[in-house]
Amino acid sequence: MSQGTTTMSSNVVLPEQPKAQPSVSPWRLVWNRFKRHKAGVVSAIFVVLLVILCFSASLIARWMGHDPFDVNFFARLEPASSTHWLGTDELGRDVFLRLLYGGQISLMVGAVAAFATAIIGSLIGVCAGYFGGKVDAILMRIADFTLSLPTLPLMIVLAAVDLRKLGLPDEWVQGDTISLLRIIVIVALFGWPTTARLVRSGTLSVREREYVKAAVGYGASSARIIRKHVLPNVLSPVIISTTMALGGVILLESALSFLGLGIQPPLPSWGNMLQNAQEMIWQSPGLAIYPGVAILFTVMAFNFLGDALQDALDPKA
Repeated sequence: MSQGTTTMSSNVVLPEQPKAQPSVSPWRLVWNRFKRHKAGVVSAIFVVLLVILCFSASLIARWMGHDPFDVNFFARLEPASSTHWLGTDELGRDVFLRLLYGGQISLMVGAVAAFATAIIGSLIGVCAGYFGGKVDAILMRIADFTLSLPTLPLMIVLAAVDLRKLGLPDEWVQGDTISLLRIIVIVALFGWPTTARLVRSGTLSVREREYVKAAVGYGASSARIIRKHVLPNVLSPVIISTTMALGGVILLESALSFLGLGIQPPLPSWGNMLQNAQEMIWQSPGLAIYPGVAILFTVMAFNFLGDALQDALDPKA
């Protein structure tokens, strides 16, 4: 009997235990979702190549043997050739090299202004969402007031202000960097409310979670809770909005420069290249087409890149 029982028990087949799946890091999941967004991948490659080309402008100019700032009236309005890949402008300067230098300025202004906007908006949004009460009410009313202002007309007025009448020294006002700083300050001054609202809504959700309440119960300071628990959990919308804002800032800078209120010569930018091409549009249409196409594709690339990051970082959106 015992032998039969032993034989029967030896024939029992136990079910196979499921194999443990290898853990995948959150950033790996983000990368996998990002790769499925074809337009985002193409846009990312385009942006990387554009940045490399623009910030290698001085090396390319040395290799080509041209100075894009030298005036040569004997070579004005030349067509595209092996010497000048996109021809020359009305002052005989190489258009391709000026496009690269202009892209360098436009990208730098866009990046610095967008990051400044993100930092200011994130700090205000976190304070409003975490502390609540009167702090939230005051900060959000300021944000509502800023959003209600006619942004572009006010930017044009501020860009046209003569800084010498504010008591600034002439050598500083007439410097090349003042037009860059002016646009960065103007964009940061009017662009922060959108980011602040996104961060505030995320902060309101995060501060009610158990680990935040536990940190409060253990006596952690507000600064530590914001730095360690709140900010890391609201970074995703900030990254997405900053990426999308880059294209908008480049477009705004081009518009102000086209109106003569942005980047001032001799610094090239895509906007003031378009302004200079107005009188030559029939003689040399490429002077307007090349910077216009550069602005179009760059803004589209940042918009598609922002869409791809939104799908990758927030798949529930």
